[in-house]
Amino acid sequence: MTIRPGTDTPDHRGRTGLDQAGRGLDRNPDIQVRDVELTSQGWHVLRRTTFDYRRRDGRWETQQRETYDRGNGAVVLPYDTERGCVLLTRQFRYPAYVNDHPDGMLVEAAAGLLDADDPPSAIRRESAEELGVTLGPLTHVLDAYMSPGSVTERLHFFAAPYTPADRTGTGGGLEEDGEDIEVLELPFAQALAMTRDGRVIDGKTILLLQWAALDGPFAPSSGR
Repeated sequence: MTIRPGTDTPDHRGRTGLDQAGRGLDRNPDIQVRDVELTSQGWHVLRRTTFDYRRRDGRWETQQRETYDRGNGAVVLPYDTERGCVLLTRQFRYPAYVNDHPDGMLVEAAAGLLDADDPPSAIRRESAEELGVTLGPLTHVLDAYMSPGSVTERLHFFAAPYTPADRTGTGGGLEEDGEDIEVLELPFAQALAMTRDGRVIDGKTILLLQWAALDGPFAPSSGR
């Protein structure tokens, strides 16, 4: 009998039963999960799931899908309406670099995985680590699946005010996690323009900046 780390015995993170995700799902009567295979587990988990799917015409067919499970995350747009600024980051993203981005240095809103925290606590933690800022009251903007064809992650979107006095740290991320993050304080108009000319090409950041312009702190209805 083959002993499978992460399935039968603890893996390097102490996890077992990683092949059980999805087996008990019954919320959709047109989906019946038949098998879940653990194909890779590093820090995150790749699974291949076989399920029966009832098509709209009533026919059943068997399908397979691979899912990448990295947990859920949170992202925030800190804003200063008095000075008309927002806080963003710039960091190297290898997946973008290997897929035609010129240098892999992406301008993004600060974000991170929840780990064991709730979304508000997680994004306050990430803001302190990445931006060196203590956030004001959080506004929950929305939740979204950013790549639902293959990635299970649900991302929680927030915005929060800040002032110069709230920038209590240097930011930059955690060196032990390989992070080397540049903090950018930009005029909001410039940041929004960067979504149009390709200097901001990250989906979550585009969404937050457009929300801020249409419905958020920089919207015409906000009185600014």
